[in-house]
Amino acid sequence: MFRRLAFLLLGLFLLTSSSVPAGDDDGFRPMFNGKDLTGWVNVNCHPKTFFVKDGMVVTTGFPTGYLRTEKQYENFIAEFDWLHVNNKEVGNSGFFVWCDPVPAQGTGYTRGIEVQVLVNLHWKNKKGESTATSQGDLFSIWGARCKPDRPHPEGWERCLPSENRAKGGGEWNHYRVEANDGVLKLHVNGKEVSGLSKCTPRKGYLALESEGAECWFKNLKIKELPSTNPKPEEICDVDRGFKSLYSGLDLSGWKQDPGHAKHWQPRDWVLHYDGKSDAKEKHLWSEKEYGDFELMCDWRFLKEHAKKKMRPIILPNGDYDLDDKGQKKEVEVLDAGDSGVYLRGSDKSQVNMWCWPVGSGEVYGYRTDKKMPAEVRAAVTPKMKADRPLGEWNRFFITMIGDRLTVKLNGKTVIENAQLPGVAPRGPIALQHHGDTVQFANIFIRELKGE
Repeated sequence: MFRRLAFLLLGLFLLTSSSVPAGDDDGFRPMFNGKDLTGWVNVNCHPKTFFVKDGMVVTTGFPTGYLRTEKQYENFIAEFDWLHVNNKEVGNSGFFVWCDPVPAQGTGYTRGIEVQVLVNLHWKNKKGESTATSQGDLFSIWGARCKPDRPHPEGWERCLPSENRAKGGGEWNHYRVEANDGVLKLHVNGKEVSGLSKCTPRKGYLALESEGAECWFKNLKIKELPSTNPKPEEICDVDRGFKSLYSGLDLSGWKQDPGHAKHWQPRDWVLHYDGKSDAKEKHLWSEKEYGDFELMCDWRFLKEHAKKKMRPIILPNGDYDLDDKGQKKEVEVLDAGDSGVYLRGSDKSQVNMWCWPVGSGEVYGYRTDKKMPAEVRAAVTPKMKADRPLGEWNRFFITMIGDRLTVKLNGKTVIENAQLPGVAPRGPIALQHHGDTVQFANIFIRELKGE
């Protein structure tokens, strides 16, 4: 009887102990294994921007960008410690909640909610009211929305902390972030000081931010809470496998020529080109060749370089609009430059970026080739002008499958399933030199294999 009872108790002990992992008595699990960045994705930074040291995740702060989790989270409690190394200068970083897998258009950051990780900064407006602090601000960024627990003096979607509890540079701080059903609460060093509600999105990735200062993170852990069934529009985009082609610090991954130096210039998350490369081959070509792919690329011309110029009108069939004398009809536009993206190693398969009335996205080499069938020339002519105002960032999504091309510009399809007869099955990508100043950012590619 006693032996049978002993075996029964032993069995119950083994059953219950095997269902609770070691160190998981309180429901928390580590977000970081202390050895490497397994479980995390370096989205848009140099490979050396985030690294592991002495059981910590360290960011150098350069370039601007973020390291996100591989999985999405909805409702949770997360805790971590952070320290800014410099105790005299402003130190900036952050913990992003419910963010997207790639940066928002025209920025190195992501849409989401930011939990501020900041030291040595306190902004005030002209009335002397605080507008931003180093004490645990919460706010929406790049298209996310929220309602602060307390109204902000400038009307921003930003909750300022109820009291100052954060320590300065060179000292460790402890954050506890509670997220549930679109409500976010932040505890700084043991006490709740700020909060948001009605957050959108409310399910997505978590991330550590790089923003110009060395910052250390340790003791990252998380406890997931039951779902509250967010609607599809309340869930962040899902990782589709895009990989960054630009490190933010150098031209690694691109064919480099001494003549490119000081002309193709890495400027943090922006790749700036002054249009004056001394290289024999002035275009910037990728080292790798690609077959079928989807390419994301942000770009803009600078408004200060704009001049009034006459540019031709292009008809939907790809022909130039002519007057009674057979001359090209032209209209005056503000023109700040011309560039493009070469596909599969050819300047003929160029997706244009320019200021012409027809808009960007056309394939000039095919549209102007009178040997091409009429349907080909019409298909590579933009369906509409989708360019943003001069000086603002545009975003291309360029898809090449076989000899078929689709171009989306700022969310609108301007080229749809156009055929590029004779285009190579594989080849490198190039950012075009046309002698003009142009900026690129957020250059990501997703190779398509059997999709």
